[in-house]
Amino acid sequence: MSTTSRSGSLSAAAKPRVEVHPPYAWSYGEEACDLAARAGLVADPWQRDAVTLLLACREDGKWACFEYAELVARQNGKGGILEIRALAGFLLLGEQLILWSAHEYKTAMEAFRRFRTLLRRLGKQVGNNENLIEIDGVRIKISNTNGEEGFERLDTEARIKFVARSKGSGRGFSGDLVIIDEAFAYTLLQQEALMPTMRARPNPQIIYTSSPPLDGESGDVLFMLRERAEAGGDDSLGYRDWGAAGDLDHLDEIDLDDRALWAATNPAWGTRVTEQATLRDRRGMSPKGFAREILGIWPRRTQGNVVIDPRLWAAMADEQSRRTAEGGVGIGVDVSPLRDYAAVCVYGVRDDGLGHAQLADYRPGTKWLVPRLVELRDALEPITVAMGRGTFAFLKTALDKEGFQLPEDPEGPAPGDLAVTNAVDMAAAAGQILEAVREQAFRYIPNQHLDTAVAGAKTKQSGDTVAWTSNGTDTDISPLVAMTLARWSYVARSHLLDGRQYDVLDSIF
Repeated sequence: MSTTSRSGSLSAAAKPRVEVHPPYAWSYGEEACDLAARAGLVADPWQRDAVTLLLACREDGKWACFEYAELVARQNGKGGILEIRALAGFLLLGEQLILWSAHEYKTAMEAFRRFRTLLRRLGKQVGNNENLIEIDGVRIKISNTNGEEGFERLDTEARIKFVARSKGSGRGFSGDLVIIDEAFAYTLLQQEALMPTMRARPNPQIIYTSSPPLDGESGDVLFMLRERAEAGGDDSLGYRDWGAAGDLDHLDEIDLDDRALWAATNPAWGTRVTEQATLRDRRGMSPKGFAREILGIWPRRTQGNVVIDPRLWAAMADEQSRRTAEGGVGIGVDVSPLRDYAAVCVYGVRDDGLGHAQLADYRPGTKWLVPRLVELRDALEPITVAMGRGTFAFLKTALDKEGFQLPEDPEGPAPGDLAVTNAVDMAAAAGQILEAVREQAFRYIPNQHLDTAVAGAKTKQSGDTVAWTSNGTDTDISPLVAMTLARWSYVARSHLLDGRQYDVLDSIF
């Protein structure tokens, strides 16, 4: 991470206050900016820097930044960065599907119209068909159908689609590039719909552009990105934040009339953004509105119902974490209330004595679940397979058929027996996770679905017991529940390892 100091000059800052990116070998940035310039879109220096990072490659040709975020005040030209990147992907790089999403339909359509203008400047209309353009011998079809706006290359069938985000938008697509425009309004639920679209692509990328979140209770994805950038060590994240330091709850510590601060937080200062226009904004906006929208100052995150501290959780991520084969493994299983998703997690111990958690599987539906449990049982010889009462009742017939069984003696379970939790057990299990996170007692393999579940979970209390529940955003927390069950059952039945050695490859995942 590099932090750029602010000078008293009224020239635009050359670098953002915070810039994080992985090392890279080379970039397509220059070629992309040259292509955009042919269409009349000439990149500012700060935009060229952003495009260089976006199109930076490792030695193996993969993107250095799988995820990239550009946080900058409004009207500075972050849309231009997206347009340059999308042009390059569509015309130079052979990306088959680019999914450009915005928080509202009208915003997505503005982006569609701007991109259409660029394509028309690059090429020429074919005959009398205003929806057919030819660029350097490549014919491009324009689709203006409501809800299906986009572009298609007739030679390769590559497409760009412009969509308004929703719970389900993006499902069914396999995007090489996913653009999250105005990410302040991007939710964890929408992330769940869009992120899996890139799983099958050989070299995908997701881009977030935005001003800061509107308040401390929204913008979970942006807050999570910032926390990852601040924690460091993420070798696939590019992140740049032009906003001033501080937060909206402590504006008394910030001079909102400092012209040097105005220039430093707006990289398009002197071109798109002028001192006169900024002065009008200062007079006409509230202090908080001006600080957030013009100076890029973030709100302080309100934890509210979030019960697992995001910083403590992020600190436990370890891509290289491995459990020991000799330490055995517990398996936790959970199914979402609507039975539309299911999760399987494993828990064991590492050589250093810390716990090890890993989301082994997470998929739509439930038909796959018991066959997958059979595979894991045969490969891992688990100490136990744990699940809640509701999940057990739902899966009982299939579990019985495959030989999964409850202990014959509840006081003396055998290795491999099921562990089915009651309310008291689940309360203990959830409490153990909360304590383990505070104590940093285990490590986990980073996983987007697990991170989303943790960020979207809270606890509910009934009498003397507590249980996990979502925080009201319809977030699926089954990955967290599965992890909770895996850890609880492992701790509860680890005594079954006495006198037993596991000869199982822990590299199965």
